[in-house]
Amino acid sequence: MPPAPSPSAPSVSAPSPSAPSGEAAVLFEALRAVCLGLPEAWEDHPWGETVFKVRKKVFVFVHLGTDADNGAPTLSVTTKLPQALSDVLARPDATPASHGLGRHGWVTVRPVAGALPPIETVEDWVRESYRAVAPKTLARRLDGRS
Repeated sequence: MPPAPSPSAPSVSAPSPSAPSGEAAVLFEALRAVCLGLPEAWEDHPWGETVFKVRKKVFVFVHLGTDADNGAPTLSVTTKLPQALSDVLARPDATPASHGLGRHGWVTVRPVAGALPPIETVEDWVRESYRAVAPKTLARRLDGRS
């Protein structure tokens, strides 16, 4: 396993374990661009999944899969949402995250094909999750403060 990148240098990551297609691909690439545009964020692939980290802490989990009913590519996104948690959990495609993360404010959204959330909504979730996980000095950079 390659060593983690230093916190001050951006990572050059390996390709995703599986490449999405169609709507899932568009959302995944937009999600990747937003995540990697955040201060000191980098992409990693533990457990065969795609995650985005700030320093050594995960702020977004992405699961790429296939719909069991129709074989369509799927994409689920897990983020930590201390502010928007109740609103996001009101979505029919959202559940508290598994592995005990749900009780700490993490939520997984598994949209069905044709009902993907607008990228602006996903960007809001990513930024909120980043702010919840990143060191305060980095989170302040999102607000233009150092």
